[in-house]
Amino acid sequence: MKAVMYHYVRPDSPEFPHFRHLHIDDFKAQLDYFEKEYGFVKREDFLNAFSGGDLPSGVLLTFDDGLADHYATVLPELQKRGLWGIFYVPTDPHMSGKMLSVHRTHLLLGAFGGNAVLEKTREAITDDMLANEHREDFRTLTYTSQNNDEAATLVKRILNYYLGSEYRDTVLDSLMSAFFPDEPSRFAHFYLSPSEMKEMQEAGMIVGSHGVSHRVMSTLPAAEQEKEICDSFAFLEKTLGTLPVKTYCHPYGGAYSYNDNTLNILSKEKCLFSFDVNPRDITAEDCAEHPQTLPRYDCNQFPHGTVRALAASTA
Repeated sequence: MKAVMYHYVRPDSPEFPHFRHLHIDDFKAQLDYFEKEYGFVKREDFLNAFSGGDLPSGVLLTFDDGLADHYATVLPELQKRGLWGIFYVPTDPHMSGKMLSVHRTHLLLGAFGGNAVLEKTREAITDDMLANEHREDFRTLTYTSQNNDEAATLVKRILNYYLGSEYRDTVLDSLMSAFFPDEPSRFAHFYLSPSEMKEMQEAGMIVGSHGVSHRVMSTLPAAEQEKEICDSFAFLEKTLGTLPVKTYCHPYGGAYSYNDNTLNILSKEKCLFSFDVNPRDITAEDCAEHPQTLPRYDCNQFPHGTVRALAASTA
């Protein structure tokens, strides 16, 4: 069984010529490819694998970050084909009314490109702000399957990993003020709304937790991790009325991004399964012995899954 991970699925936008997204036409072509080569896993067969059922074969579709794309673009295509998917939502945007730092970074890079954003980032930070003891791990293990330009990769590593959490919002506030003074008006069009999430769940999709604020859990003490996980599930349960399936997706996802505390909390919370981003097939042993670290492929590891940027396609 192959779980495949998606983020942005959308048409091109001239306003964001550098934005890295899977074009809707490529998404459709990839679904055609999966249908022909592997078929798709049925929801009930997948869930039964965690209670002693046989491991099904085929492709399982997962979508991260609770993006508006998933309702506007993905859901209609899945419904047209009679498919289902798992959608992982970070809950802080709905609790705070603010965009997550990781998504602010995507907007900056998507609109202005790596070189321009890197120049402003260097102006905004000092060496004492870069105080992460895992910096070397993050340098070598992050963004290895993405085809970013060097400047964009450095910006993402600085803002998502190297920068101390106590400085991240201040630096990003500065960058967004310089590049996107109209940031608040963009919020409403960026994420799934609570009513859209509920409609998706009622249509047979699974809505799961992606934490509260999409933070690197391995850098947080156990108590803070527990709050991130428990508060996210509590918000989803309140918003959706019930969670027929309790599932979680590790923010950022590599083995470096969570630790034993994370896994113990998920087990204590009776989370049925969780995904990371280890690119291999799911085995019966994974479902039975390691349900909180199920592997996933990035969509760009299969035909038609390479993300586009309008600037690259028109260069």
